[in-house]
Amino acid sequence: MKLFRFLLLTAGISLMCLITMAARGEVIFTNLVSFTGTNGDFPGASPYSGLVMGADGNLYGTTSQGGSNNLGTVFQLTPGAAFTSLFSFNGTNGATPYAALTPGNGGFLYGTTFAGGVSNWGTIFLITTNGAFTNLFSFTGTNNPWQGSSPAAALVADGAGNFYGTADFGGTTNPLYLNASTLLGYGYGTVFELITNKTVTAPVLFGGTNGAYPSGGLALAKDGNFYGTTRWGGNGLTGNFSGYGTIFRMSPDGTLTNFYKFTGGDGGFIYAGLVQGGDGWLYGAAFQGGSVGNGTLFKISTNGDFVPLHSFGYFESATPYAGMMEGGDGNLYGTTYGNANYGNYGSVFQLTPAGAFTNLVSFNSANGYHPAGVLVQGPDNNFYGTTSSGGANGLGTIFRLSIPMPAVFQAITLTNDAATLTWSAVAGQFYQSQYSTNLTQTDWKIVLGTKNIIATNGIMTTTDTNAAGSPQRFYRVVLFP
Repeated sequence: MKLFRFLLLTAGISLMCLITMAARGEVIFTNLVSFTGTNGDFPGASPYSGLVMGADGNLYGTTSQGGSNNLGTVFQLTPGAAFTSLFSFNGTNGATPYAALTPGNGGFLYGTTFAGGVSNWGTIFLITTNGAFTNLFSFTGTNNPWQGSSPAAALVADGAGNFYGTADFGGTTNPLYLNASTLLGYGYGTVFELITNKTVTAPVLFGGTNGAYPSGGLALAKDGNFYGTTRWGGNGLTGNFSGYGTIFRMSPDGTLTNFYKFTGGDGGFIYAGLVQGGDGWLYGAAFQGGSVGNGTLFKISTNGDFVPLHSFGYFESATPYAGMMEGGDGNLYGTTYGNANYGNYGSVFQLTPAGAFTNLVSFNSANGYHPAGVLVQGPDNNFYGTTSSGGANGLGTIFRLSIPMPAVFQAITLTNDAATLTWSAVAGQFYQSQYSTNLTQTDWKIVLGTKNIIATNGIMTTTDTNAAGSPQRFYRVVLFP
């Protein structure tokens, strides 16, 4: 077992804390909300986006349907799982939000809708944490297609008060049809910029060979550039829906560099955006492609070095629709959308930076299915997410996932004869603090009063009132199932 240690000398007593790298515990799944549609306790339906943490410590999200007009909602969830529906879209101010919200300065939350607005091609809006709503911009489709239309991804802030996003369509006046009677939109999509809440410009217009239909959002990397994906386009473009998708870089001045094109075997049809890990790599997920066509997980450097990490097999819950996020333990966490025709309804997984894959939770119709949004880790170190379908009413859910993680000591203080230990924890998991006076012995004693205590938030504190009873003490925290 690997151990980390640090030494604190005070009042002539030697105190050493040790933390294990191997967590025991168990994964605990809790269904917090089952959406009820147009009314009921939890109005809203079919959330296709993940949750975000607001500056006030509450979680916020959107549903693509439900609410007063069945055109989608914005909602709030407190750490205690109290749910409040903040806003219902009515079409004129937007409709069908597929994207997660983005926190901005002043506690505002920014978002997009896929439809609605002046020309029914989507909107950009901001909303306060108490539900005060402002429609900032309406995409105008055929009248002014250059800015894009039908945004489906969250915005990203550049730190200067500007926001960047992707529009699924737009960029040219060429109509794109799903079939003879169904108009999808105009053009292959754009990257757009919202400048200080007033003006929208499109520094990037996709043309097919450099990518098409950017459904995923942008990632602002440490090098100051934006990175993103396109759902189609790239190699083998012969029509509206050809090519396997691309990865691109956009500099702050709007210069586009397309530095990776998928070929199918490495993945294809990317709905998800990228996330940059603490190691500097960009991590992503492909909805299809790979060894059997069920999707892949990968990482790519900002220089374009591509590394495949996992190819979903026949018997796995596959087809990841959403991107991944980096947890506090340095691992990546994500979801698969699943395929009910093959008896799977989606899952939550863990991926190490080296590519070790672990399935953590498999969904079913009762606890929700088809998760389509990115997970978020709360201050209690639990993970929160949504499913677009299933639950008690079949309209989607919000869930919490408690995943065992190694404890990390934050502080140790000695006051008189008492040693106070503080460490990071995962709410819902059971911990025990132990001590020994000699590391050559295997006999660890439980600190009085700390036998199997349950964490209620992300930090735990215990006190050893007999710390001065021996010239030295070694401490460790054990995570129990």
